[in-house]
Amino acid sequence: MTPFTLSPGQVAFVGAGPGDPELLTLKALRALAQADVVIHDRLISDEVLALAGPEARLIEAGKTGFGPAVTQEAINALMVEHADTGARVVRLKSGDPGVFGRLDEEIDALDEARIGWTIVPGLTSATAAVAGIGQSLTKRERNSAVRFVTGHDMKGYADHDWRALARPGEVAAIYMGKRAARFIQGRLLMHGADPETPVTVVENASRADERRLTATLSTLPAVIASSALDGPAILLLGLAPRAAQALTLTKQEVS
Repeated sequence: MTPFTLSPGQVAFVGAGPGDPELLTLKALRALAQADVVIHDRLISDEVLALAGPEARLIEAGKTGFGPAVTQEAINALMVEHADTGARVVRLKSGDPGVFGRLDEEIDALDEARIGWTIVPGLTSATAAVAGIGQSLTKRERNSAVRFVTGHDMKGYADHDWRALARPGEVAAIYMGKRAARFIQGRLLMHGADPETPVTVVENASRADERRLTATLSTLPAVIASSALDGPAILLLGLAPRAAQALTLTKQEVS
């Protein structure tokens, strides 16, 4: 196997994973070590950023759901500007670049500027979140498919095949779903979902301050509203923490 090499004037889209630096791939570590410039999302943990080379220039280009954000056009211009100088550029994205990461828009900008690029995949937060509650995304005789969906898109709350999501045994990882919780609840109940369907909310998946909230579809908006979530959270529809994880969580809440 040839070790990963980031060429001058090239951009590497690197998945930073959900936050725990030990979940980075070896290829991601090599890319960070070789980078002259790291253009990173707001949600990248300090522990991951610390793995960049000591001479690397770190540039935050963050987006906040329903809040202040660096425009996509400005991010595209940053990548082109630094790659044009011959710098080795890492575009560091939370989770996996290809999962709700606007990867295609950024690739299109580089293609238009005739700048080379490569993709280094990363662990998406759904995988880390479901591991944290001791479950699996698929299970024989329960679900043979799993959906990754977003709670909102550029036009507002995102629409989906709610009838399919409402079926018994369905599992979905809902990204950016905190503010859309009541909307999601309403659509699912409208299409026949059981109000007692389990939903687990995982905030800051894989990080030292990870928090898990257990709810049902009927209680989901109230649980989120009362929990003062301020970090990135993912909703695991159809999954509750396995008994051992639920017991541990209860002990932590009591202590």
